[in-house]
Amino acid sequence: MIFELIGSRILGPYFGNSIFVWTSLIGIILGSLSLGYYFGGKISDKNPNLQNFSLIIFISAIFIGITTLIKDNLMSILEQNLTDLKISSVISSTILFAPASLLLGMISPYAAKLKINSLNNSGSTIGNLYAISTAGSIVGTFISGFYLIPKFGTNKLLIILILTLTLTSLLTSKKFLKIKFFTLMSSIFIWAIINQLQIIAQRNNFIDIDTTYNRVFIFDKFQKDTGKTIRTLAINRDLNSAIVLGSEEILYNYIKFYHLAKFLNPNFQNTLMLGGGGFSFPKNFLATYPKATMDVVEIDPTIIELAKKYFNLKSDPRLNIYDEDGRIFLNKNQKKYDVIFGDAFGSHFSIPYQLTTKEAVQKEFDALTDNGSVILNIISAINGPKGEFLRAEVATYKSIFPQVYIFPVSENKNGEIVQNIILVATKSSKLNDFHGLKFDNIRFADYLWKQIIPNDMPILTDDYSPVEYYINKAA
Repeated sequence: MIFELIGSRILGPYFGNSIFVWTSLIGIILGSLSLGYYFGGKISDKNPNLQNFSLIIFISAIFIGITTLIKDNLMSILEQNLTDLKISSVISSTILFAPASLLLGMISPYAAKLKINSLNNSGSTIGNLYAISTAGSIVGTFISGFYLIPKFGTNKLLIILILTLTLTSLLTSKKFLKIKFFTLMSSIFIWAIINQLQIIAQRNNFIDIDTTYNRVFIFDKFQKDTGKTIRTLAINRDLNSAIVLGSEEILYNYIKFYHLAKFLNPNFQNTLMLGGGGFSFPKNFLATYPKATMDVVEIDPTIIELAKKYFNLKSDPRLNIYDEDGRIFLNKNQKKYDVIFGDAFGSHFSIPYQLTTKEAVQKEFDALTDNGSVILNIISAINGPKGEFLRAEVATYKSIFPQVYIFPVSENKNGEIVQNIILVATKSSKLNDFHGLKFDNIRFADYLWKQIIPNDMPILTDDYSPVEYYINKAA
């Protein structure tokens, strides 16, 4: 189970943590374990002995070592050459996790064979072994999910697995002693190298950290043409936030569209933002509107701490931060807001499905004042298969809100292009005229999508919300 959970962190930075990734990972590992159970039973019937049992455990450690060495190069190759997320996930899961999982599956039936002394107690012997195995899986799942992955990260935890299996093999049998000892020393040496590399990277403001929810990267890049140093936050290798060091300059144009709020409701005061990331907009918001307040909901508490340390997020009495899931926050919320901003993303550029549904949109509607509005960042096309999610989300918001508008941020004439699109939904039924409205270099009317959006997608609900399926077409 620890190996499976680590697998999600290996695949996550390249393919996200979508249902496709988890399906591939769980399916391949379960299939490999099943084959392992079968072959383990067959092999143990022929010549059961501790030397072979020890060898199976040791070879499984070797394959986990191979996974550790090849994973990043393999992921990069697949990411660059395959566009279908489902195929990429299956291939990578098979290459990286099937061999070790098959060998790990062989251990239980082989151990059972070694332990059975008499047919009279074979049932209790097998039952005890599988009970111990299952209990170990349960303990491993909780320890790795709650402590080991956030504490050590992916690479170090893989080395811990290699060390544990190699030591177990060594204690079981002294055969191949030199090779096993070399494996132990090599693993410890690699651990030391990884540790030193992490220290050097942190000195150069390069952060690679596993949190409870994500794998997070922070890095600086100097732009020779502008003379600026850009600090970027990437979540599972997807760019999330960026700042110019020593400045509060807005780097991503889509953020400027959030300032539509002051035109939709000039007297707004209380606002809510779903998704914090590097807190680029909340900081800009507080500086721009000194009389307004903002509640920010960010699911990952580690990202909040990283924003404070690396992205100049400072305490402010007008800023309240909640580390919980956005949908849970909406479900419990009793407060009224003038504006709700949305910038929450999960797998790649997929909005967490629980925030996309009619039930979630109704919660947003109920949380707004009479003149309130939602301003939501979506990454999608508008037309064609790549725009299915956008059209489904527009249909969902139209089922609750009387007025819905969209603003393609990069290209407002070609609906086939995948880009940031700002969806605006107003609680008031009054039509909005965006002519003359401007923030910084953005003339909002120039970006308003005036073409008809086909009403060809079903409304998203808690029961039916295939967000990742739609988004996969836009990848």
